[in-house]
Amino acid sequence: MHKISLKDWVIILTIIPTTLIGFGLASYFSYSRSVELNDFLEQRAKSIIEPIAIASKDPLLSKNRDKLRQLIGFTHRNQSSIVKSIVIFTEDNQVFVTSAYHGDTNLMRLKAGVELPNHTNIETLSDYIIFRTPIIDENYNNQTNAKITAIASSQYNYATNNSKPVIIGYIAMQIDKSHLNFQQQSQFIVAFAFALLGSLLSAIFAIRLIKKVTKPINSMVQAIERIREGKLESRVSGQLIGELNFLKNGINAMAQSLDGYQNEMQASIDQATIDLRESLEQFEIQNVELSISKRKAQEANRVKSEFLANMSHELRTPLNGVIGFTRQVLKTPLTENQRDYLQTIDRSANNLLTIINDILDFSKLDAGKMVTENIPFSLRESIDETLTLLAPSAHKKNIELSINLPQELPDSLVGDTMRIKQIITNLVSNAIKFTPQGSVAVDITSEEVSQNNIKLKVIVTDTGIGMTTNQQRTIFDAFTQADQSITRLYGGTGLGLVICQRLAQEMNGDIGFSSEKNQGSVFWFTFQCEINAMPLMLELDNQHLANKTVLYFEENNHSREATKNVLKHWKMRVTSVINRHELSQVLSHSSQTQRGFDYALIGHNQTATALSELKKTIAQVQPISSNIHLALNNTSPSLQEALIASGAISCMSKPLSPTTLSRVLQPVIKTQAEKLTLNAPMDKVLPIKVLAVDDNEANLKLIKALLLEQVAEVVEADNGMSAVELCKVETFSLIFMDIQMPIMDGISALKEIKQLTNNNNTPIIAVTAHALSGEREKMHQQGFNAYMTKPIDETMLRHIIYEYCDFDHLVSSTAPVISPEVINQDDSLSKVIDWPLALKRSANKADLAKEMLLGLVESLPETQLSIREAIDVQDIAQIKRLVHKLNGACCYTGTPNLAKITVQLETQLKMGLSTEELEPEFLEFFEHIDQVLFAVPEALKEMSENSH
Repeated sequence: MHKISLKDWVIILTIIPTTLIGFGLASYFSYSRSVELNDFLEQRAKSIIEPIAIASKDPLLSKNRDKLRQLIGFTHRNQSSIVKSIVIFTEDNQVFVTSAYHGDTNLMRLKAGVELPNHTNIETLSDYIIFRTPIIDENYNNQTNAKITAIASSQYNYATNNSKPVIIGYIAMQIDKSHLNFQQQSQFIVAFAFALLGSLLSAIFAIRLIKKVTKPINSMVQAIERIREGKLESRVSGQLIGELNFLKNGINAMAQSLDGYQNEMQASIDQATIDLRESLEQFEIQNVELSISKRKAQEANRVKSEFLANMSHELRTPLNGVIGFTRQVLKTPLTENQRDYLQTIDRSANNLLTIINDILDFSKLDAGKMVTENIPFSLRESIDETLTLLAPSAHKKNIELSINLPQELPDSLVGDTMRIKQIITNLVSNAIKFTPQGSVAVDITSEEVSQNNIKLKVIVTDTGIGMTTNQQRTIFDAFTQADQSITRLYGGTGLGLVICQRLAQEMNGDIGFSSEKNQGSVFWFTFQCEINAMPLMLELDNQHLANKTVLYFEENNHSREATKNVLKHWKMRVTSVINRHELSQVLSHSSQTQRGFDYALIGHNQTATALSELKKTIAQVQPISSNIHLALNNTSPSLQEALIASGAISCMSKPLSPTTLSRVLQPVIKTQAEKLTLNAPMDKVLPIKVLAVDDNEANLKLIKALLLEQVAEVVEADNGMSAVELCKVETFSLIFMDIQMPIMDGISALKEIKQLTNNNNTPIIAVTAHALSGEREKMHQQGFNAYMTKPIDETMLRHIIYEYCDFDHLVSSTAPVISPEVINQDDSLSKVIDWPLALKRSANKADLAKEMLLGLVESLPETQLSIREAIDVQDIAQIKRLVHKLNGACCYTGTPNLAKITVQLETQLKMGLSTEELEPEFLEFFEHIDQVLFAVPEALKEMSENSH
């Protein structure tokens, strides 16, 4: 944008306004004078023509042209300065007489068809003005009417008074405008000359003003610019007028002050620079110290991580012995006191293990090394397992534990089921811990549902002691509990909720709560999972329950509504009662109408008089229903046996799950699954030889005891070197290898054993107490087939044995443990499709195992084609996704060979190996798919024959 200078402003504010005013006034007065001259000429012309019109009446009537010519000629001569010509026209628009024979009479005549004027009118041309005035005979009517008789005198007078004057002709006068135009032009010239003169004078004064003001100001501006550039010796010189002189003095004084300030500032800067150099030297020393401290902190953090790993190993190793041998002793005949003591030891050891796990989980979360898994799982099965484990602690405190899981929620999901169960366990355990009496209710709802994902919300509501506002502020702080006092009633590390919060956030969710002192608490958390298209469990077959009547007695509102929703989902007709008074009314009405119920479901809260009350209730209900089922807050076998002896069909422990309800309401039939299970995996011993390697004597003794329950022979080794020596001379079906051992560790021993001919294909299982993030992946990368953490879980141990044991050896053994109805004598078929394994993975449900196997088989051709196409275009991400999906499907079907190569492929793809490097594995992978597709028809045929 152009910057306007002071000089320009002076011109704008002086010359331009003066010029505009001058020319404006000149225009105004010139215009006014022109109008006045026009008006004057018109009035003068009218004063000439109108008297002539009056005087011309009689000569015109008498046709006296001479008189008229004399009249207009005299007038023309007297007014020759403006009159160009005068013409008298008759009433028929004909020239009667003219004052100038050389004049243009046609110009002055009215146009044809134009009426004679009634008054003087004006026609303006470029150089002339034509005035036309009518010649009127006002006595014409009177003369005519004098001849009318006196009889019509009154009518005549009326007509005379209202008749128009008679026009007998008109006079046209041509006025010359040249003189008028000259005067007007002269007036304009003079006016604008004065305006121009005024502008020139204004410009002269403006120039003088510029010289007196703007030049000094410009010199001041230049002086200030030099001062701004640092030339503080610059000054403004000369004698100026008025305020400009004061301004000059002020600028000079300012420059002098700035010069002084600059000198002082330079001195200060020099001093500050000296101080800064000293400070920088100190900072360098501090930075060196901080760097050393940082390295020490990093080293300490590394030491901490190693300490946690070692602590995990050192604590879990003795705990493994304590828990394992305690459970072993519990299997032997014991007195009641001995069993109670051992159970106390087992609970205490497990509580200690929980605390260790909390500390390790917190350490992993704090270091950002916690990795959540995405594996297929059944939502309802996971929830039921979790609450079943927590139910005894609730029953012990006589607390009602109930779960409401809507039937419309999808059951087959993909996520980290272990972490989900960990959060639920923590929240429900806390609710039970801090609830002296009342109930703990668990509700599960969906917040967001899309085609592939679902966000679930788990709400845990209790009637416990609640929290104050101050306690709520620190509830999610690490190593903090609501009760900080020494004499607190409730133990714990204070890490549970912190871990839950971070785990929920890792699963794209959140956690929160609301609580009021002595009014209970409500904790909730959300998590996101993928919806698994492949069902993991068959829907419960309850078609036989449709339209069946059931009498349901339950005093707890939450338990009643949750179970009633399940029964209604099965299309049962439910009659629910909430207290004994209503129960008595229903029983009385049924007795009177002689209508019974197909089923009776009685829920009861455990009290001191539970047995007698329940027996009484059973006796009351028996007349209207012979199919009575109980749901108690108790797991006592003796109590359940007593109630069944009193007439109940079954006795279930709360909380009730749809699976449990469905099982007890099913007709008593021997299912096909019972015919197709392993003969006795728990009772018979597999005829295989297993090598157990551990440097801890107690652990070695325990794992040997656990293995001898399931395998025929166990060989021990207390270090890696001994294990390698044994593998040189003996062949083993499985090797369980500890990691941290003296002389030779487990990883080194693994590498040595893989190079031996006898055991190069033997599955080796890592057994370690390490629980840090990435340990499982590290073991797989090292070459271990599987990974187990201490304390050893018997179920997991059994699962690994049956997954990795050599079935060739089993089939050829003289003591087979697999039912001949299940495993075909064809060795190749048992490797391709393992029906007992499929049954085991589907909870011994033959229909479910068959359906899942068929689902896998149907998807194999399309999956094979998609993987081949992805290999052709080198789409690694698509290959990983397809292999991972197939791996999840193989986990729950009896295809061990295909599952093994799929796991191997997925692991190597995650390690970053290319498709060229994995070409042999892919060839083997596609070969296993073809084998499964080829073996399925024969396998299904054998399954059908065996099932019959």
